[in-house]
Amino acid sequence: MPEQYKHRLKNSARLARAYVMSLRDVRVAGQVLFAVIVLLVSWSGVKAIDANYVLEKQIATLQQQNAVQELENGNLKLQNDYYNSDQYLELSARQSFGLAAAGEKELIVPKSVALAYTVTEPKRATKQAAGTVPGWQRNLQAWLDFFLHRQSSSD
Repeated sequence: MPEQYKHRLKNSARLARAYVMSLRDVRVAGQVLFAVIVLLVSWSGVKAIDANYVLEKQIATLQQQNAVQELENGNLKLQNDYYNSDQYLELSARQSFGLAAAGEKELIVPKSVALAYTVTEPKRATKQAAGTVPGWQRNLQAWLDFFLHRQSSSD
């Protein structure tokens, strides 16, 4: 076995020596130098493209944040315009101070009378009631709802 490694080592040394000797030729040295320069320029280009990509992502993110902020500012401006309108002042005066407009009569209804004519909402089904249906049946029903484009009956 060691003899085989010695033979490989001698082969590799001979190839390396032949390559180094070929570098004495100006054409081979020029080709090697050209290949090194091409690799360096390519690497520089890849780095520039990567830096540009990162910067473009940052610009897109900042533009989205700017657009969201502009929408929020527009909403706040509309809200401020509403708060400065006569409609809001009239409504807030009615709600806060119990005031009425000229020519209107204000009726005060006791709470017990107002609640006597309301309808109570039915109680929603609890999780325990849904738990009484077997799992396979709920799964089958969910698939049927999906395929028939219906709203889920468990919602």
